[in-house]
Amino acid sequence: MTKPRNGVDRRDFMFSLAAVGAAGVVAGATAASAQEKATADTAQGGTVYTGDVVQGKKVISALDVNDLEPGRHHFFFEGVQMVSGKTWYVSVIVVKGEKPGKRLLLTSGVHGDEISPLHIIHLLLDELKPAEMEGTVVAVTDISSPAIEGMARRWPNSGRGIDLVDMNRQWPGHESAGSAAGRHAAALFNRLLKPNADYAIDFHTAATGMDMTAFILARMELPEVKAMVDLYPIEQVYDDPAYPTLLPNALIDVGIPAFTPELGASRILDPRQIDMFIEGTRNVLKHLKIIQGEMGKTAADAKTFVAKGTGAVLTTHGGVVELLVKLDQEVAQGDLVARQRNTFGEVVAEYPSPVAGRIAARRTDATAEPGTPLVFLLFQSPEPELDPDYVE
Repeated sequence: MTKPRNGVDRRDFMFSLAAVGAAGVVAGATAASAQEKATADTAQGGTVYTGDVVQGKKVISALDVNDLEPGRHHFFFEGVQMVSGKTWYVSVIVVKGEKPGKRLLLTSGVHGDEISPLHIIHLLLDELKPAEMEGTVVAVTDISSPAIEGMARRWPNSGRGIDLVDMNRQWPGHESAGSAAGRHAAALFNRLLKPNADYAIDFHTAATGMDMTAFILARMELPEVKAMVDLYPIEQVYDDPAYPTLLPNALIDVGIPAFTPELGASRILDPRQIDMFIEGTRNVLKHLKIIQGEMGKTAADAKTFVAKGTGAVLTTHGGVVELLVKLDQEVAQGDLVARQRNTFGEVVAEYPSPVAGRIAARRTDATAEPGTPLVFLLFQSPEPELDPDYVE
């Protein structure tokens, strides 16, 4: 059932005061907010159209793919407001098959400098033919809208003076969060992502200033996750739950198997790695019976390296960085991975590998200050003593 939304956004200057052991006091609010209403509508079933049209595309504040006819649909999802009162819109593409089946969610743009993932989704969707599909693919390509606009990793939040919020530390968000990013995450999670997914893949790249192998971060103890990850002909998998606030973990917590592909450097398109992940995701679509066809190459063909541990080699000095290792290179404990010189050309530091393992990521910027990651290492066992994991 499709539900139109009429009238203006009714926030009505809502204020609340709460104390321990006392009920909240609310002034000037006689109805739920528009966001709360949209959340309730989605829970009951129903796409909510705001009545707005932007660049020829209808704007929605909630989505239920059951409302849609088979075919390809484009929407703008109404996210959080800007300081000007205008809205951050998020691009939504739905490709619905003629026959019912599984729903696969594809997301990108949680970090705004990660561009290859957008292109992967675009190319995959170009292949889909609704008349030959059993199920639905839902794609959300530019989740962190202001970060995308600045091609930056983090959301610039102005609540207490400008600070930078990592959207991948916000999920599942809260509609009354203390930041716009947290509220944006909740709106998307509750009214767009969670209601329309049986399985999910959240695409990323390395951060700006780093490059990475064809890599997946996944909870391989979960059978449905492992079954999908094993279909990717890539170089490395890190078997780890990672941060609880990652989008895949928030989805897993509500019963939706999900994982994180990480491919190459930010701010570019990497054709070699894009091809690998398209083949793997196409395999997932076949595994879920959304499309038909023989499987392509998988992790077994690629002899994917699966690791249980990771650690970063961090700089102790400032200076120019000379990297001595390549991505996916095997290193022995004690092998030099980098050296650093000051502006006189004097070698101020050399950095040996603290463990036998493989290079998962390495710095691409040619200079670094103390505390900067130079390489990330993957290893299997036993777990060695390493510098603390770098939080990004």
